[in-house]
Amino acid sequence: MTDAQTGRSPMIWLWLAVLAVILDQVTKVAAEQLLTFAQPVYLLPVLDFTLLYNKGAAFSFLADQPGWQRWFFTAVSIGVSIMLIVWIKRLPRGAVWLPIALALILGGAIGNLIDRVIYGHVVDFISVHWNNRYFPAFNIADSAITLGAIMMVLDVIREIKEERAAKAESSTK
Repeated sequence: MTDAQTGRSPMIWLWLAVLAVILDQVTKVAAEQLLTFAQPVYLLPVLDFTLLYNKGAAFSFLADQPGWQRWFFTAVSIGVSIMLIVWIKRLPRGAVWLPIALALILGGAIGNLIDRVIYGHVVDFISVHWNNRYFPAFNIADSAITLGAIMMVLDVIREIKEERAAKAESSTK
């Protein structure tokens, strides 16, 4: 038997999604209790905590709309979450890198989904800036999604390199 047949199910990595949701929700509750809306608490010259609410998607996309976007993004989050679970389930046994990436994205999606359903907006509180230029505020869920997406890109790059190496090796034989 190969390692892919005897390895663990990639579904084991769903605990990471649960951890991301818990960390996200705990930090959002803390931000709500400890911070005053739109009043920064400076931590470093490039970082502060500022409680903000985002009714839109990433970078406040569609935040200025009258409210339909809440349910649209809720539906998208539910659909993406289901798709990610199915994708993880279909990965080969013993897979590690890709299911971790997908679990992080799943956890982030669910963390922000909870906010949309309960509050009608996503709670953001991490603010990164340089001089007077501010990156849009974000949260732990957004960080998990970003890390998962970066891991997916790196996985694709790794696969391309492996395919090229395999083609090069087979052409020399």
